[in-house]
Amino acid sequence: MNELAEKLNETLGDAAEFLSPLGRRMYFPYGGILGQGAEARACRVNATIGMAFEEDGSPLVMDCMAANLGIDKSAFLYAGSFGLPALRDKWCELQVAKNKSLEGVRYSRPVVTNALTHGLRIAAELFAAPGDEVVVPDLFWDNYSLIFEEAAGARLHLFNTFREGRFDAAAMKEALLSGDAPKKLLVLNFPNNPTGYTATLDDAREIVAAVAEVAAAGRRVVVVLDDAYYGLVYEAGVHGESLFAEFAGLSPNVLAVKLDGVTKEDYAWGLRVGFIAFAFQGATDEQLKALEAKAAGDVRSGVSNINSVGQRLALAAFASPDYTAQKREKYAVLKRRYHEIRTILRLHPEYADFFEVMPFNSGYFMCVRPKGVDAEAVRRRLIDGYSTGTIVLSGLIRVAFSTTPTAKLAQLFADVAAAVADCRDRKDVQ
Repeated sequence: MNELAEKLNETLGDAAEFLSPLGRRMYFPYGGILGQGAEARACRVNATIGMAFEEDGSPLVMDCMAANLGIDKSAFLYAGSFGLPALRDKWCELQVAKNKSLEGVRYSRPVVTNALTHGLRIAAELFAAPGDEVVVPDLFWDNYSLIFEEAAGARLHLFNTFREGRFDAAAMKEALLSGDAPKKLLVLNFPNNPTGYTATLDDAREIVAAVAEVAAAGRRVVVVLDDAYYGLVYEAGVHGESLFAEFAGLSPNVLAVKLDGVTKEDYAWGLRVGFIAFAFQGATDEQLKALEAKAAGDVRSGVSNINSVGQRLALAAFASPDYTAQKREKYAVLKRRYHEIRTILRLHPEYADFFEVMPFNSGYFMCVRPKGVDAEAVRRRLIDGYSTGTIVLSGLIRVAFSTTPTAKLAQLFADVAAAVADCRDRKDVQ
């Protein structure tokens, strides 16, 4: 094992037990090209960097590339494997502003990732060893299978998502306590993809209490908080903040990983700018920096560093005096569509004969479960007979109201009901 990795593991102490074998081997190469370049940063002549500069020291960039960017040419330079320092600091500031429960909580500076998917992959590589169990609700984003099972070699352990219209925290606890593995990963995604459900205040208390019981029983739990759709909550009584603060100091047996980004929060999907941060009870600054270094080492080993243009565009947006108002305006569009769906379903109780509406209160999506027919058959009938596209996940039809104009929502649900009826008729004929 590289001595830099060994030093990071020594710094982490008992917390190194959360790491996978790959996570233990991971390190940031402070002494390599990057470290040597950092030492030379203030030199009169710096012949260390793998970039090109004009005679005056400005970035050597073609005007045809920079003309439409609208920001400084420094956006063409490497951002570093940890991400732009100014963006990391600003995101910390925004996290606390959006999550008052984070005030006074000790957690790492976020490391910039290539949006949420990359953050999930880093978490899988650092903490999930081949054969480890990753506890996930049975209604989950299908990319979890690729990331945790196919790429990391772990196994998804699914538990019942809902019980009587609420998050099934008891099923989650049972899954965490099953077997004799000393460590498990738990992935919580609120608002949930595909269902568009966020834990209520009561749900949140039960979730945290359940993990606390598991930790008290001597099990280590890495809680991965997939906060991709953070902030898109449309009802009162819903837990409006990330659960990261609750898990950050919950137990020495719990390590919390927060994944978030500008993708959905700031309606900037193509920028591919996300963040990963860590916390655990009693963590020192040095231990948190060690986890940052392991995450940055993973970035370095995979993609070197994250898109500088996207990071600088995000920074520029955060500095705009119109940022808050414009973000509120875009949120209102989605909230209006959400309430339109509620109205449609209330005005059409007959739809209950054709599909069951799954609990939803937030996010981009909602789901229905067709009654008496296969969801995939309904999806295909919607395409062929009604020119309507939906997604099938876990036997549910996912409707993305994020991409559906308000004026088309009523027809969409009428089409779903009609497609279910069509599939029933065909089934009867067969």
